[in-house]
Amino acid sequence: MGESNQSVTSDFTLMGLLSHSGPHLVLFSLVAVIFTMGLLGNAILLFLIRTDSRLHTPMYFLLSQLSLLDVGFLLVTIPKMAANFLQGEGSISFGGCAAQMFFLMLMGVSEGVLLSLMSYDRYVAVCRPLHYPVLMRRQVCLLMVGTSWLSGVLVASIQTSITLHFPYCASHTVDHFFCELPALLKLSCADTSAYELSLSISGMLILLLPLSLIATSYSHVLRAVLCMHSAETRHKAFTTCSSHITVVGLFYGAAMFMYMVPGTYHSPQQDNVVSLFYSLVTPTLNPLIYSLRNREVRMALVKVLGRTGFMSKR
Repeated sequence: MGESNQSVTSDFTLMGLLSHSGPHLVLFSLVAVIFTMGLLGNAILLFLIRTDSRLHTPMYFLLSQLSLLDVGFLLVTIPKMAANFLQGEGSISFGGCAAQMFFLMLMGVSEGVLLSLMSYDRYVAVCRPLHYPVLMRRQVCLLMVGTSWLSGVLVASIQTSITLHFPYCASHTVDHFFCELPALLKLSCADTSAYELSLSISGMLILLLPLSLIATSYSHVLRAVLCMHSAETRHKAFTTCSSHITVVGLFYGAAMFMYMVPGTYHSPQQDNVVSLFYSLVTPTLNPLIYSLRNREVRMALVKVLGRTGFMSKR
């Protein structure tokens, strides 16, 4: 019992994603550049949505929440990884590991729910435009955002508390560059098979239920778009929806690999690559996908640049 209690309060050691060899120094620099781009991109998008009245719509309000979640993904994982790389060691306290796991799960579940609710927003906008002001009124938008964040908090609280309840009395070296639930379970000296099975089942429900809503919404949207007579309207609807589908594909592709494919079918190296993708690459691409494909965002950016005198100097 004393050994188990001691294990619970011990620090963990994270295996660095990068070594101090020449190629990895270049890769670290690339990670730093992408991280900076991700923070700037999401911060600019949040600023534009906040300041430009043309972007004060339900779609952009939901998009601002997506950017907040993406900023969270970046801040929870990459700074710690960079600090470990620069210091040449990867220790993380028990509390720090618990916090990482909690916030990552919170943001992951919240983003999954939010993306499904954003698909409903697009369904209403395209298929029921006359009812859009009523069906997507401010109270409904706040309820959607509250539901996504609350779902994340609930799932993260339950999963984190159960995972950290297991004794870790053997190796404390996490074969990952941050504390993620599947990697941590491998270190437990207790039998976690029943919990891993329940985790896979709950993971399927958490992923497949929002995906089913997304698939249903976009099947109706696609049918409505194909029936539109105006080529301009059809193009605008298709562009907006395809941006959202791209983001959904990037997010759910990585999440399904990590939480629906049993751990025996992928290696720690594959887990590291996929985790780096959804914690760094996807949050960086999301604002680029929306800003480059949405005319309103581009116009808002041009307006801000013109106001600061940047455009005139060029």
